[in-house]
Amino acid sequence: MTKIFCDIADINLIKKFNKKNLVKGFTTNPTLMRKAGAKDYKAYSQSILKVTNKPISCEVFADDEKSMISQGLKISKWGKNVYVKVPVTNSKGKFMGEVIKELNNKKIKLNITAVYTSKQTKKILSKINKKTKVIISIFAGRIADAGKDPIPIFKESIRYAKTFKNVEMLWASTREPYNYLQARNLKCHIITVPPSIIEKIEKFGKTFQNLTTDTVKGFLRDSKKSKFKI
Repeated sequence: MTKIFCDIADINLIKKFNKKNLVKGFTTNPTLMRKAGAKDYKAYSQSILKVTNKPISCEVFADDEKSMISQGLKISKWGKNVYVKVPVTNSKGKFMGEVIKELNNKKIKLNITAVYTSKQTKKILSKINKKTKVIISIFAGRIADAGKDPIPIFKESIRYAKTFKNVEMLWASTREPYNYLQARNLKCHIITVPPSIIEKIEKFGKTFQNLTTDTVKGFLRDSKKSKFKI
């Protein structure tokens, strides 16, 4: 079964979605942290960790290997449920293989993010052991935004990782509820989803007839509120 992680950094929303059995973990990133109003990255992350015992990914934001490793070591000590999120390359496009290898060798749980190709998946797998937990986050939505099909990339990446029982493939940058069914059909281990889409997934199962009448009722309600006349 594909696990649903909530992609959010707002503490109040984390409190709300932490209560849902459907939500098995959380992912954050510096952009979400900034939107949530975080001023102190460490203090804000630690306040999130007081709210949930579910797996949560907190990202490094350094751009060189030495600093990434240093930040990763610090983040890993914030809680037992923390995954250190590391980009597959830095901003200059350099593969962060040494960062991945060193942190993995220190038995630190990792979430390798911003992955777009099965070739990148293969390179990540060449740097890790077969014991310490690793999540590989493939940005399906952004791949589709670029006019490309993410499905073959997932199929090949899942095939490469087949012998790694410690590796989970994650469908990232979810765009619509149907992506959950796509991820599930692929036997993708995790999908990370924003709150608004999780709420739509909870409503799965409506008949087409119900969808039709609900849509028409919405149009009728709005036309009455607007007092339209012809």
